[in-house]
Amino acid sequence: MKLLFIVNPKSGKGQIKSSLLEILDIFVRAGYEPTMHITQSVLDAKETVKARAAEYDCIVCSGGDGTLNETVAGLLEEGLTIPLCYIPAGSTNDFASSLKIPKNMKNAARLIAEGRQFQCDVGSFNERYFNYVAAFGAFTEVSYATPQQMKNVLGYQAYIIEGMKKLTSIKPAIMEVEHDGKMIEGEFLYGMISNSTSVGGFKKLVGRSVRMDDGVFEVTLLRKPKSTAELQNILTSIISADMSSEALYTFKASQLTIHSPEEVPWVLDGEYGGAPKEIAVSVKEKALNIFCPQDF
Repeated sequence: MKLLFIVNPKSGKGQIKSSLLEILDIFVRAGYEPTMHITQSVLDAKETVKARAAEYDCIVCSGGDGTLNETVAGLLEEGLTIPLCYIPAGSTNDFASSLKIPKNMKNAARLIAEGRQFQCDVGSFNERYFNYVAAFGAFTEVSYATPQQMKNVLGYQAYIIEGMKKLTSIKPAIMEVEHDGKMIEGEFLYGMISNSTSVGGFKKLVGRSVRMDDGVFEVTLLRKPKSTAELQNILTSIISADMSSEALYTFKASQLTIHSPEEVPWVLDGEYGGAPKEIAVSVKEKALNIFCPQDF
């Protein structure tokens, strides 16, 4: 069997370099003939997959969330269901964590022989794809700008407080959000459409009972507070992970449309996703065939 191994050498400070020969040996022992491609620039992973993936029986991707996003986008744009093995090498790796893919690179590579194939939902965002989150507003910068080690030291509450500091200065996004025949209108400081058990390395930011193959994503919208007292109530609710605040809209949806009179910057899987005024989001149910542990 033929295997295409896409490697972003810059992810995770190049940690994969010390394990590369052992990882290639794992593939060979599993019965694969590996061909390795080292990414050279942004979108190289995507274009390589689109041009070459159809020739292979399996794709392996090593890099951060951005490299994985490109690889999956390449597969979906070509209509390919070739199984994907992901070796996480980024700083956050929310998607890998949600699928219980090991942080240890060699253990992640062994899933190609020891794991099982799981059919995972993927999000469509206008003409682009996202694997686990599309977000805008207050917490997006903090979520990915804060090193994971610092998050571990500070903890969830300190991280949230850091994000909340921006709520008093950030410009709210005026939006109309339509889903399942319902319309939500207002000024929002933060919004997130996710298919993950954690975002930015924190698990309390997403809803409960998250399944990654159920055909729906979890949506969270934070409305602009009307007063200082309401801002304090929002702060208390988020710190305690109580998502029942009246300023928070939380729901599940398989598709939604968003309209804004002004451009709103979005983040897709930790990377800049543009600033569109009109957005159509839908779930591509079970579109990605990915290796994960047997106990997932």
